[in-house]
Amino acid sequence: MNFLKRKTNSWLNGAMLAILVSLPTACTLPTNRLNNVVDFLPKADAKNDNNATYANVQALVNMGARVAGTPVMEKASSYLIDEYRKVGYLTEVQTFNYQKFVDLGSNLTVNGAIIEGKALNGTIPGKLNAALVVVPNVGRADDFAKLNVKGAIAIVRRGEIRFSQKVENAAAAGAIGLVIVNNEPGDLNGATLVDSPKIPVLALSGERGNPLLNQAQNPSISVSLNINAQRQIVTGRNIIAHLPGVTQPKIILGGHYDSVPGSPGANDNASGTAVVLAVARNLHNTNLARQAWFVAFDGEEDGLYGSRTFVNTAAPEFLSGLKGMLNFDMVGVNNQLRIGGTSSLTAFTKTIDPNAKNFAANGGSDHAPFADKNVPVLFFYRGQEPNYHTPNDKTIDPKLLNATTQVALDIVKKLLK
Repeated sequence: MNFLKRKTNSWLNGAMLAILVSLPTACTLPTNRLNNVVDFLPKADAKNDNNATYANVQALVNMGARVAGTPVMEKASSYLIDEYRKVGYLTEVQTFNYQKFVDLGSNLTVNGAIIEGKALNGTIPGKLNAALVVVPNVGRADDFAKLNVKGAIAIVRRGEIRFSQKVENAAAAGAIGLVIVNNEPGDLNGATLVDSPKIPVLALSGERGNPLLNQAQNPSISVSLNINAQRQIVTGRNIIAHLPGVTQPKIILGGHYDSVPGSPGANDNASGTAVVLAVARNLHNTNLARQAWFVAFDGEEDGLYGSRTFVNTAAPEFLSGLKGMLNFDMVGVNNQLRIGGTSSLTAFTKTIDPNAKNFAANGGSDHAPFADKNVPVLFFYRGQEPNYHTPNDKTIDPKLLNATTQVALDIVKKLLK
């Protein structure tokens, strides 16, 4: 999940190249067929389904970071295909290309010492030598108005306003570069700029950046900023599962299966991927399964590219035929289940699970492209947690997966009755 983006970076506009092969004309969504052979096997014992859900999370986590366009993602997609086929679903692979930002090693040099950082996703590259100036607070326009940063590299703390706003304020004040220090321990992982910035931007961990915030109070300190980054074309893979012959579902259940670099993504988002698979297992021999598609989206962490491709290649009548899209993201940690989305559907869920907390779902996950196409959406989420976008995102609570699965099943059954 990525709360930091609301739309794709402007340098990506028009860059998405869907590589698609049309299915038979009865289908309203073009996809690449992975295989025409479908294996039908008996449903796993329902008593073991809870264990199967947790095992799905473990299997994905054990693969390591599932970064879009990497061999690990090919392995993860093959694993999910096998899991859906075990219970009788036809699987399709929808591939798409997009430009991906890659940091090749960026840093800040202070008094001859190199401090490793991370190029903020979407920043422009560059090498700069200039004075380092501390900006008070978090880098609002008023904060910059209190000092002179013209021709300097500004340094601010993370928090309260969007990264893109900090960058815009710095550039407007005349800064030629910006350093953003994490406001908590650890690296600033998965941060993405909404729009293409005018100046290079480096992110530092709290441990590395906090001493600089004090040291840079000396106006004579000079630093070298090195942003070494480029954009590469990568191929994403959406996995679509449905029973044979189901070309117009009434609902879509989905969640992304990619993770950010360096993170095995147990909660974000092997948890949601496993819940969607668990719902599919529970429904497969019912009539409800003939009204549903199950989708594992790729490229979410880079800008919702999988779900955007899905909706942008779907026929209008396919989307208008949907009663809802249910998105599951980060549902394996924290007891409180939160459900956001279209008001009519969130009110509907309260009749099923009064304990679920409604919240204002933002545009940072795969429900957003569907909502943009006027498809009713529900977003299942259990809130932020300390291991978000870090190498420590390795564990989830199986009981929470099972509880989320049960709520989802209850909603699907009532929605499709």
